[in-house]
Amino acid sequence: MILRNRGVSVNKKIRIETPFTREAARRLKVGDAVEINGIIYAARDAAHRKMIEMLDEGKELPFDIKDQIIYYVGPCPARPGSIIGSAGPTTSGRMDAYAPSLIELGLTGMIGKGLRSKQVIDAMIGSGAVYFGALGGAGALLSRCIIAEEITAFHELGTEALRKLTVKNFPATVVIDCAGNDLYQIGKEKFRIMKNACR
Repeated sequence: MILRNRGVSVNKKIRIETPFTREAARRLKVGDAVEINGIIYAARDAAHRKMIEMLDEGKELPFDIKDQIIYYVGPCPARPGSIIGSAGPTTSGRMDAYAPSLIELGLTGMIGKGLRSKQVIDAMIGSGAVYFGALGGAGALLSRCIIAEEITAFHELGTEALRKLTVKNFPATVVIDCAGNDLYQIGKEKFRIMKNACR
């Protein structure tokens, strides 16, 4: 679900609630600032590799991936009295080999940092998925938006175990939308134009 307020500035954050449907994903545009609420899943490359192995063996995934968001994070251990430790995004490229298969199964959102491969972007365009960017280096701040967590599978992976997170007003930006518009490429093009104009 997406809630947009009428008459607000383009910088107003858009509230997203999970499950995150393809229809909701397609309404988002590159550059949109969002706040995510509800259940998302935390997984890095080791957990992704195990999920793909399960699919290759004909097994069901540990959770229903349809209309879900995966956050590329392996949180630090929680301090006493805390729900979770620092939870900043990891480099998304580590998941590029696995993401297209999960997108085809219904994954609609990914949160991370850095560029994505053409194969991932093509899968996003074909199926209707969004790539969100989270602020790198702000793991301690982002962890405050996580109000509950539990390990769902792959306990043996430690900090890289698959986790179910409940988030409240988790901030992110649409880096690549369902049409394949890429904020990184748009930024480079704007820089090129400005650089040429200054010559």
